[in-house]
Amino acid sequence: MLEVKTLDKPDERRDFPRGHLEAVHLTGLDFAVATFEPGWRWSESLAPIAGTPSCEIHHNGYVVKGRLRVRMNDGAEGEVGPGDVFVCPPGHDAWVVGDEPVVVYDFAGGMAQEYAKADGD
Repeated sequence: MLEVKTLDKPDERRDFPRGHLEAVHLTGLDFAVATFEPGWRWSESLAPIAGTPSCEIHHNGYVVKGRLRVRMNDGAEGEVGPGDVFVCPPGHDAWVVGDEPVVVYDFAGGMAQEYAKADGD
């Protein structure tokens, strides 16, 4: 059976410090669009909500706009920007680089689960 949903009417929206997430849930896929404002950093904006020192979610993503710097727990660092498709394993921090908001499409569904904690789910 074909399933179709639109981000014009997301199943959920989660607001968190310096950002928000909108998600649709389909069979076998949670698709989320996350927006991070300048000054957003995972360890400052979401660590208190998640209750972990680093993000423990696996992300499969695509950067629509803006730039994110990612630091893995082992110290390795990299940066993603517009047009980049990335896989980021658990155990990382990330932050917005520059003055432009970052928009990321996340295909793993983990972002929706992580940010759901912002509303106490």
